[in-house]
Amino acid sequence: MSAAWRQLVLLSLAELGALGLWFSANAVLPALSRDWQLGDDGRAGLTLAVQLGFIAGTLGGALANLPDVAPPRRVIVWSTLLGAAANAIVALWVDDLGPALALRFVTGVAMAGAYPPAMKIMATWFREDRGLAIGILIGALTVGSASPYLIRGITDLPWRGTLLLASALALAGAGVAQGFVTEGPHRFPTARFDVGMAAAVFRERGARLACFGYFGHMWELYAMWAWIGVFLAESLEARGGGSYAGLNAAAATFVVIAAGAPGCWLGGLASDRWGRTTLTIGAMALSGACALLTGLTFGGPPLLTLALALVWGVTIVADSAQFSTAITELAPPAYVGTALTTQTCVGFALTLVTIWLVPPLVRRAGWPLALGALALGPALGVVAMARLRRLPESTRLAGGRR
Repeated sequence: MSAAWRQLVLLSLAELGALGLWFSANAVLPALSRDWQLGDDGRAGLTLAVQLGFIAGTLGGALANLPDVAPPRRVIVWSTLLGAAANAIVALWVDDLGPALALRFVTGVAMAGAYPPAMKIMATWFREDRGLAIGILIGALTVGSASPYLIRGITDLPWRGTLLLASALALAGAGVAQGFVTEGPHRFPTARFDVGMAAAVFRERGARLACFGYFGHMWELYAMWAWIGVFLAESLEARGGGSYAGLNAAAATFVVIAAGAPGCWLGGLASDRWGRTTLTIGAMALSGACALLTGLTFGGPPLLTLALALVWGVTIVADSAQFSTAITELAPPAYVGTALTTQTCVGFALTLVTIWLVPPLVRRAGWPLALGALALGPALGVVAMARLRRLPESTRLAGGRR
């Protein structure tokens, strides 16, 4: 195995462990709702707190050019340790929503240091297969994000034990990053602090459209990940019980979200072979269709619901890595880390809207409309990427394959 692919495996393992912190509280929401008597606002708040923390972390990092002036491995390690500690404190000592929200915010800040710098490190190892490599990395992030649902679905651990196990896996990920991860030979130039570079990504026409495509993608992605478990559980309840091919709702949620990992890998291969815009347009068209269709199966045959949710889980994230890859190809080289962080920050700000929007839409109009509203993002994303495809700048994507 070459050094580049060995580093891909190691960095993916590190990120798989770290990203389990993100949805650790979501995986135990039913238990938390009972113990803390949470309503819709409280349940949404536990997710929104992480998103807000991530936005604050990415915004601070972008303004300080942190991904380009600090060693990215060090940023990943210390951020993962911070997130693991905040998550463990919730498990060990918190019995109320208020402190939990504050600590989930800290977890989000930590994730801002664990996620974007990893993409920059991976880009230093790969040029020709960069789309595939970052796709594999995002696939690992996807499985990591889903891992608390697997813990919940196959064990009898109480919710505190689930959170502690997620923190332990994050510590293991930090250890892998510290002990084995290094930057590759294709390093980006070291940058000087320049607060104006945080917005530079929007001044470049091609990078701006790639960002708009990403924003449409993000409108859909995290709201789906945040609420698909609740949808699957309530769909079974509406039928009076049952299972998804023998899986309970938590295990089915893991399968649906983790199905995005092979989607990322295949998306990376397709993007490197046929082009970034080709892949992103196709994936967003399919995921938007799934958003419209999956909600219509609420309370219906579990196998049909699971089948559509699985296709959605694959297609919704198949293009995720390619927006980041496009930024590494279109943004000013010395500030690629800052450009990635700025793109990510704005994209996650949009997730606040849709994560908050789903519960009231469910109450007032039902799951079909609530999930169908997520299709608006991919529709607009397709328009942005189609416009990018027509620009001369698109020849810098995927070695000229647009």
